Amino acid sequence: MAEARPGTARGAVRLPEPSAGEAITAARRRRVEQAADLGSYSDLDLRQWKSYDDLILGSLWLLGPRDKSGPHVGDYWGNFVPQIPQQLMRRFTKRGQVVLDLFAGMSTTLIECRRLGRRGIGVELAADVAEAARARIAQAANAHGMATRLILADATASETEALLRTALAELGRDAVDLAILHPPYHDIIRFSDDPRDLSNAPTTDAFLAALRRAATLAIALLRPGRFLALVIGDTYRAGEWQPLGFEAMHVCRALGLQLKAINVKSIQGNERGKGKRENLWKYRALKEGFYLFKHEYVMLFRKPRG
Repeated sequence: MAEARPGTARGAVRLPEPSAGEAITAARRRRVEQAADLGSYSDLDLRQWKSYDDLILGSLWLLGPRDKSGPHVGDYWGNFVPQIPQQLMRRFTKRGQVVLDLFAGMSTTLIECRRLGRRGIGVELAADVAEAARARIAQAANAHGMATRLILADATASETEALLRTALAELGRDAVDLAILHPPYHDIIRFSDDPRDLSNAPTTDAFLAALRRAATLAIALLRPGRFLALVIGDTYRAGEWQPLGFEAMHVCRALGLQLKAINVKSIQGNERGKGKRENLWKYRALKEGFYLFKHEYVMLFRKPRG
């Protein structure tokens, strides 16, 4: 049996070696490296690919009601649906690796880190939210003994990088393996009176500038070749649909991230967490001539290998 080449993941597709006379361009080198990297960023066994029926592989995410098992409670406005970090961690991390959530809120991501055997680091701006989140994290099952850190800080501030690198060192790591950004959808829900809060950004441009700073921080900490997920929705103001999700996508692409997927997730059954009041919005839709938001985006990016 031929010996697998170094760096090739078990179950990964093996590319043939180029012929002696073939010129290997820089683009081909990147393709070969990426092929060798297939599957190496997760614990999934690609030889058993048919058995992963519960993993979403399509761009339409119909998750249903939020998972309320363990300490998950949908009592916080804008609360993250746990199934999103569940899916992302299983696809794009291995057990023991580090997941970073720069807009942690009630720390849904960190709870899932403990349940799935990943180390987790979160950043939360509001002290009262961070205190409540730490209590909730402590209630989460942690069969694998994974450590998590929730840092009280501003995800858009440059000085936060030093705090996160200290947290990484405490976890025995030098970079994160998956970054998740689930920012406020600008001013749809006001989370605090803090002017640093993205929900208080005075304009869309100010919101996008702050998001750019947070994404820059995430990229600086993200291991090359690994993934960043942006969870965001659009807004409606001044009689016009504003494609906030796509404007945020352009911010990430401008920072050099490779766009891998635009997934559309149904929010039906979870509208309260997005600040929706069904009857009021039905009336406004009929009166003002627009359609109700029933989706948000889970956009996936990859940091180039170098």
